[in-house]
Order: sequence, then C-alpha cells, then structure tokens
Amino acid sequence: MSVLLRTATDSDLAAVGAVHQRSRVAAYAHILAPETLALRSAESFGEWWAERYRWERDTHCMTVADEDGSIVGFTYVGPSETAGAAELYAIHVEPSHVGTGLGRRLMADALPKLASVGGSRAVLWVLEGNARARRFYEAGGWVADGETRVEPVNGEPVGQVRYSRPLGR
Repeated sequence: MSVLLRTATDSDLAAVGAVHQRSRVAAYAHILAPETLALRSAESFGEWWAERYRWERDTHCMTVADEDGSIVGFTYVGPSETAGAAELYAIHVEPSHVGTGLGRRLMADALPKLASVGGSRAVLWVLEGNARARRFYEAGGWVADGETRVEPVNGEPVGQVRYSRPLGR
C-alpha cells in the first residue's frame, strides 16, 4: 500500500470528517470526558469541514493522505489571527497510522504551504494535556512560545498552548 499526499477535493470532506473524529477520540480520550467526545459524529465533522472549506478554500489549503483510495490523514493551513503568522489549523492521522511516519510526512508537506501563506513564522494550538502531540511538534522544530488560552471542545473548556516556528522562504 502507498500513501499519496494531494490537495483535498469536495468529495474527500466526509472522509476527512471521519478521520478527524476518530483521531480526536483516540488522542483526547485521556483529556476530555467520554460524553464530550461522543457529542460530534464523523458525519457532523464531515459537514463542518464541507462548510468551512467552502468559505476558506481561496485562502486555506487542505492536503489529504490518500492510501489506495482511503483518506488516512490530513492537514489544514491558512492565515492566522496571530499577526505576521500562518497557522497549522489541523493535522490528523488515522489512529491505526499513528507512529508510521505519516504525521511527519504531512508536517513536511505543510511547512512550505505555511510559508506560501505569508508571514515570518507559523503557529499552531495544541491541547495542553496532549503530551504525545506536544512531543511530535517539538521533535519537528516547534516551540511553545508562552501563549495559552482556554477554548471549548464540544462545550468543555480546555487549556491550549501555542507553538511556533520560523518560516523559511
């Protein structure tokens, strides 16, 4: 089996939603209450991505990891509310593909796309308690920059930490 990274199409968004939902459940099971994780279905994530991408496709880029016709991961990058920065809004991988190097491939693919968005650095937000994701970002050259926030995930307030890294041109 081979994994191809390509630009998402509208027909991918339901599968993107399913990957997003499964990835969140697996990654956040030790952080969020089970009832919080159960509030959003794969279908609702797919609908959410379809709506979001419809409005942002001119300014944002979604890349999917396509394994023999099945979506097994994705990234979403675009302009940030952080001045002078581009943002990695999402990187999700099927739980069965965590640890295979697919996340690193998606990150390597996202970095030049972040640079093309503009700004001197890239930023992302990660749940404070998501130690595995934090190690992943740190291994990829991202640094916690001291900014924090509390944002709801399906209505449950959760602490988040901002990471950043310089962007080369």
